[in-house]
Amino acid sequence: MAALSFISSRSSSASSSASFYHNFQSSAPNFLLGSAEESRLHFFTVRSFGCIKGRSSSRESRKGIKVLCAATKPAKSPAEEDWKVKRELLLQKKVRSVDVNEALRLQKENNFVILDVRPEPEFKEGHPPGAINVQVYRLIKEWTAWDIARRAAFAFFGIFAGTEENPEFIQTVESKIDKNAKIIVACTAGGTLKPSQNLPEGQQSRSLIAAYLLVLNGYTNVFHLEGGLYTWFKEGLPAVSEE
Repeated sequence: MAALSFISSRSSSASSSASFYHNFQSSAPNFLLGSAEESRLHFFTVRSFGCIKGRSSSRESRKGIKVLCAATKPAKSPAEEDWKVKRELLLQKKVRSVDVNEALRLQKENNFVILDVRPEPEFKEGHPPGAINVQVYRLIKEWTAWDIARRAAFAFFGIFAGTEENPEFIQTVESKIDKNAKIIVACTAGGTLKPSQNLPEGQQSRSLIAAYLLVLNGYTNVFHLEGGLYTWFKEGLPAVSEE
């Protein structure tokens, strides 16, 4: 791999972002979000002593090194579809939001499954008893030019555990949960399908992205945890830890 000597980023203008780790919600730029459907990073330019595979152009640097390679983003996945499209399908498929107390009752009395889609470390810190964890986003694993550029962007903002969409999300869910099961999808913040004055189209979140992927793949009894697990823990509902 070529040695890197300078990294600069270019990004498109951003609108409201998707839900991200709760401790980075106020500071993380939109393009760092794993879902990144409203604001998409077009490319990073990486100046190096060699060329990273990908679309490239060159220019003369002060030291006479001719290198400038761009790491291009892979094609858009279903999880990166525009939020408006996701929301329309969720409403069409009658995905209903439930508050934390109703979710607890449905789990106890009606055998609903709570699907916690947070990253595994967050799940282990605390989760509802009996919840199943399948992370919809995971730590970046690969080392393609695009992945290197994303790691650099996260690091620029002091985030050294950047995430990417989990390509095995549906496959893993299918191995753990039957297609006919009644599922309540949960993440930290929850997001909302409900319109408001400030959010006329609601607000996207990891759990709503996961719910969208589930209905796309044939799950018919999908619910969404309004208020997220932040509210669950805040209200003192049952929780267990694996730490």
